[in-house]
Amino acid sequence: MDMKNIVTVKGLLVVTIALAAISCKNSSSNSSKATGWEINSKEGGFQYNTQYKEQETAPGLVFIEGGTYTKGQVQDDVMHDWNNTPTQQHVQSFYMDETEVTNIMYLEYLDYLKRMFPPAEEGFRAIYNGALPDTLVWRNRLGYNEVMTDNYLRHPAYAEYPVVGVSWIQAVEFAKWRTDRVNEHNLAEAGYLDKKALRQDVTASSNFSTDAYINAPQQTFSGNEEIKKTGKKGAVRTDADGNETNIYATRETGILSPAYRLPTETEWEYAALGLAELREYNTYRGRKKYPWDGQYTRSEKRRTLGDQMANFKQGKGDYGGIAGWSDDNADITAQVKSYKPNDFGLYDMAGNVAEWVADVYRPIVDDDFNDFNYYRGNVYTKNAINEDGTVKIVTTDDIVYDTLSNGRIVARNLPGDILQVPVDENDTYLRSNFSSSDNRDFRDGDKRSSRYYAESFDYNEDGKEKENMYHAPKNTISKDSAGNIVREYDKSNNKTSMISDEVRVYKGGSWKDREYWLDPAQRRYFPQDMATDYIGFRCAMSRVGSKTKTNAKMRN
Repeated sequence: MDMKNIVTVKGLLVVTIALAAISCKNSSSNSSKATGWEINSKEGGFQYNTQYKEQETAPGLVFIEGGTYTKGQVQDDVMHDWNNTPTQQHVQSFYMDETEVTNIMYLEYLDYLKRMFPPAEEGFRAIYNGALPDTLVWRNRLGYNEVMTDNYLRHPAYAEYPVVGVSWIQAVEFAKWRTDRVNEHNLAEAGYLDKKALRQDVTASSNFSTDAYINAPQQTFSGNEEIKKTGKKGAVRTDADGNETNIYATRETGILSPAYRLPTETEWEYAALGLAELREYNTYRGRKKYPWDGQYTRSEKRRTLGDQMANFKQGKGDYGGIAGWSDDNADITAQVKSYKPNDFGLYDMAGNVAEWVADVYRPIVDDDFNDFNYYRGNVYTKNAINEDGTVKIVTTDDIVYDTLSNGRIVARNLPGDILQVPVDENDTYLRSNFSSSDNRDFRDGDKRSSRYYAESFDYNEDGKEKENMYHAPKNTISKDSAGNIVREYDKSNNKTSMISDEVRVYKGGSWKDREYWLDPAQRRYFPQDMATDYIGFRCAMSRVGSKTKTNAKMRN
């Protein structure tokens, strides 16, 4: 081989090695497939968690793999409501609380509010008082239930019993608080917040809000400059000299958890049926009338033959059975996990307490318009913006209070939150998927649901008359010149329905209900600002990423 050929081979070898090096570099998880620039470089640039595996299961939750199922009543319809006609629905994967929210969980919430916003201070009193459960729901004019009125919420004997006396509005606020506390804990564990300071420096101005942290951390949080976040890729941005220039976790880090919330009716019913081992057509064959297999409320297995499968009212004057035999071991509510879970690992999806879900009630489910993650109740909002372009953070002087229909005062927002305002025409112009902020009454036009439909009128905000499908009474609450609350009942004779945009669905039977209501398909409604001794709730959380956990692990 002559010298010229040797030089050529050497040149090709050098080029090959160089190309291989470039190829290896580009195949790195920290190299952009779009531009070739290194992600998470020390010199600055795009910061992202390229080592993210999958969403971790947040405290208290179990994973529910989504799928299709038949929503609605497929067997008995004793009430002839025709409000749960079977429809085919698809649900995305999500997470749900293993049990109902218990007294001790809710007391932790109350303790936080009491320390953060002391009710002794006039400006904060309504925050704590507005979150308190209504313990008077236990009273009965011809029954002695004072022991529950005085003890059920706070006595340690009832610590692991489901909380009751909580309205839908209070349940939603609890879910928001829970989201913030979990994310605050996640950030502290990852070194972005000082855990000791979070426990000790408790004031109204230090109230943590997940949305505020994501959108405007510099306005509300100083970060934790003393704890260096070494070894966490994408956590810290540095300048050319290696100095930290960003000490806040962003959404891209994957540290922040999605929000806790109330489950939608579709999610709740799907989770209660527990179709992990059966397909939806088995509901028609009678194998899935309840969260457990079979047609009966007693166990059909040899080892537990005859045992009650849930806590419910078995007959007139019979809330549990004969003492010592054939008893469900509960006359009111029962301690959570007293009965076996369904196939998803969820406890008490039938019996114990009925549960609030997120949906506004309507007697029809409009599956012609949507059969994917069905939910009625969307009210779209956006962050309020200051004149300088920053988001508006709620201060102690900006707290907005709402007076409910029963006269109770609750806080709509808390210090540290981002003020929310309805979306406007700038957000909806020429959109095909939504055209207004409030969509609670979208396509609810079932004329059979209301008498005298053509004569049912209401008024828009601009004073123009509009037809109303559900013409419910509107009681008013106001204050006189002395500051006293004045309650005025709606005594008009032209009201045609109790259904409005302020009534919410609740699902499942309770300790106070007969067997019929244990069927997950059954649905009832109740005013969102009122509470009972038989309705509780549990939280849910959306899943981000893959539908199944197995696929996520295989890909990584």
